[in-house]
Amino acid sequence: MVKTINALLPTSLVGSYAQPDWLIDREKLAGRFPPRTRAVELWRIDAEWLKQAQDDATVIAIREQEEAGLDIITDGEVRRESYSNRFATALEGVDIDNPGTALDRSGHPNPVPRIVGKIRRKYPIQLEDVRFLRANTVRRIKITVPGPFTMSQQAQNDFYDNEVELAHDYAEAVNTEVKDLFAAGADVVQIDEPYMQARPEKARKFGIDVLKHAVDGVEGETAVHICFGYAAIIHERPEGYSFLPEFSGCSVDSISIETAQSGLDCTILKSLPDKRIILGVLDLSKQEVEAAETVAKRIRRALPYCAAERLIIAPDCGLKYLPREVAFGKVQAMVAGADVVRRELG
Repeated sequence: MVKTINALLPTSLVGSYAQPDWLIDREKLAGRFPPRTRAVELWRIDAEWLKQAQDDATVIAIREQEEAGLDIITDGEVRRESYSNRFATALEGVDIDNPGTALDRSGHPNPVPRIVGKIRRKYPIQLEDVRFLRANTVRRIKITVPGPFTMSQQAQNDFYDNEVELAHDYAEAVNTEVKDLFAAGADVVQIDEPYMQARPEKARKFGIDVLKHAVDGVEGETAVHICFGYAAIIHERPEGYSFLPEFSGCSVDSISIETAQSGLDCTILKSLPDKRIILGVLDLSKQEVEAAETVAKRIRRALPYCAAERLIIAPDCGLKYLPREVAFGKVQAMVAGADVVRRELG
């Protein structure tokens, strides 16, 4: 069904949607840190039939987003074991058979890609994902890619003299991928950079430079997502961002932030006067579905500091770890809450 896009307070996911239980072992998924290396043991479907099953699950994710009333549709990241590992392990220069180790943002060691050569993109990684998404909805579409700074922090570097050089080669790989994604029909490409919040000192040294590299020459609407981590994994939330105003110096169009789980002081939005704000308004640390008025209150908190015309309404982070019925209910509540505020604004 063709739907008119809301010009005011359009709604979208940050990226991921809840994967079906018949597709992925959600108990195993929730019982570990997000995989940085391949984790094929999470899939319930035999390799011979996995792509077909992932295609079917992606169609389900698209239809549920449409039914809930979202304006901008993602593929739900259904084909991914995590937001970053599918892209990061597809690059040249990575030894996927002998992983390394790095500290996760929780401070715990986690298996990660081990860098043994120059990072290069061998082939388009998510091109078919965008084509499939474009073929299955008439609404605006968004696809997400892991950011170069974050990937540089989720790797064991056994090749480069320094991690800045490594991050720039990741940025070159992301840059060519993003251009291909727009050429294939993406309306928005979002770059996920949660480690800029987790490691702000390093991010101030070279994070913005590599993000600029990643979007250099890109023609299309871009976004960057920065958060405090999946609520199912990281339980303590700071009250504010340690890295956010710095994005004012980058050409990315939209900044995706979380406000619901942290009770963020929205005055910080004044530091990004030239950016669109993808405003996180769903608390993913709780399985209770919010009332529309609860969502509306969270949107209203931002309005004194960011014009409604610059807001896009979204969850705080990905919905990957929620049960499907909870994820669907929360998205419906988000759309209803945006409608409440939209009517108030006329």
